[in-house]
Parts: sequence; structure tokens; C-alpha cells
Amino acid sequence: MSGPTARTPAPFGRRRVVVAERRALGAYVVLAAPDPEGPAPRSGQFYMLAAAERWGGGEDERPFLPRAFSVLRAVDGRLEFMLEAVGPGTARLCELGPGDGLWLTGPLGIGFSAPEDGRRALLCGGGVGTAPLAIWQDELLAAGRPAPALLGFRDAAHAAGAELLANPRVATDDGSAGHHGLVTELLAAELDAEPHTTVYACGPATMLEAVRAQCAVRGAAAQLALEAGMACGFGACFGCVVPIRGGGYVRLCVEGPVLDAAALEEVPSH
Repeated sequence: MSGPTARTPAPFGRRRVVVAERRALGAYVVLAAPDPEGPAPRSGQFYMLAAAERWGGGEDERPFLPRAFSVLRAVDGRLEFMLEAVGPGTARLCELGPGDGLWLTGPLGIGFSAPEDGRRALLCGGGVGTAPLAIWQDELLAAGRPAPALLGFRDAAHAAGAELLANPRVATDDGSAGHHGLVTELLAAELDAEPHTTVYACGPATMLEAVRAQCAVRGAAAQLALEAGMACGFGACFGCVVPIRGGGYVRLCVEGPVLDAAALEEVPSH
């Protein structure tokens, strides 16, 4: 297949929006904010987010860089993001609530493209990698395409994130919800049953490498939304580069974050 090409250009500069809703979802937080001045994103694109007030931590309030988050949903100009507090920067974002200001830049990057050659779509996500699959499943279902989803999580508290998608099959590392094991074990069984598939995946690098390898062995196509630390989102800092097959590098914030799995020798661990 030709690979991901879906991109909506971002307006220049950042925009200040106001958080309209904050809801807890197990171990995650979902923030929603209207973005009336921004264009509708494509599924798989991302935004750089920063709190508009007190964007820092510690006694000296040392500023944090914005964080990159895939858009979870975008309906009638309202954006949703799935967050998890894994450090001081993400913890600050998770503290935001209705009425708080949020700086955002985006939509950025290249998103998912529809399956070609009559292939079925199959979604595979891990943790916060659930987010871009939710908006993509919405789009596929609206187009009349079946979009089954396989989602992997650490435990039952994190598996609450599966509620964001329709009828997913769930795996957990500790067996506290769904299949006891890795989501890629569910994926292998699905691909063995029907390899004429395009897999859409987002999650940790180890999971994405397993997806890439399984698809390569079975002749399945795959589009991978890679995760990486990003400082700018515009390709200027080269902090998110990954090597591609045949030599050279691509910047995930510009040429990604969605890449055709066939372009990679392996998924690098950042």
C-alpha cells in the first residue's frame, strides 16, 4: 500500500483554549476543550499541549516543555485528549479542570489512511496508544467499515481506557481484566485467521515492534503511530527522528507519527 498520507496543516502559532470537561477514566484523565479557531484534525494527528497558567514545577516553577498527545476525538470543534500522569509535566496537565486555560498547537503530523486492496481494518493499541484508535474507529465505522479493536493494558485500572472504543477485546499484563497476557497474542490469532488485513497500531515501542514483526511474517499491512519525546512538533529540533529501511531518518512530528511498517527495519526504542 502507499502508506499514510493524511495531514491537516496546523495554523501558525499556539492557541489558548479553555478546558470544558475533565473526567477520570480508571488510571487515565480525559480532557475536553473547544477549539473554534482550529481546523478539524485527521485521525492519528497530534497536538502539543501545555497548561496556560503555572506551567512548571518545584519551588522555582521551572517551566516544562509542551507535551505531544494524539487527539482522542474531535466532534463539532471540541477536542478530547487521553492523559496519564507519568511525570511532573503530564501530572500538571492532568490537574487541569473546567475553566482552566490550555495552550495547544496543532493538528500536527501525518495520520492514518484507509485500507487498500480490499484489506480489512484491525486496530491494536496499548495504554494511552488507545487514543488515536478511538477517533480512527469512529471514522471507519461512520464509513461503514468494520473496525474491531484489540487493546492491551497493565491492569484493570488502566483497562478502563477500553471504554473509549466500541466492543474492544482486552488483554492485561496481570490478568485482572480480559485475556491474561499481551495484546499481541490476540493479534497473532487474528492475523492467523485473516492475514489480508491492515493493522493500525499505537502503543509502547516493544508492542509496536511485535506488531511490525507479526505483520511482516504474515504479509499483513500495518500503519504504526509511533511515540517519541517531542520538543517542538515542527521538525526543528530533530529530537524524534527514527531510522528507516534503506538508510536515512524521518522526523516523527513531520513525516510521522504514523509510518508504514514496511518502511522500518524495526521499531526503535526511544
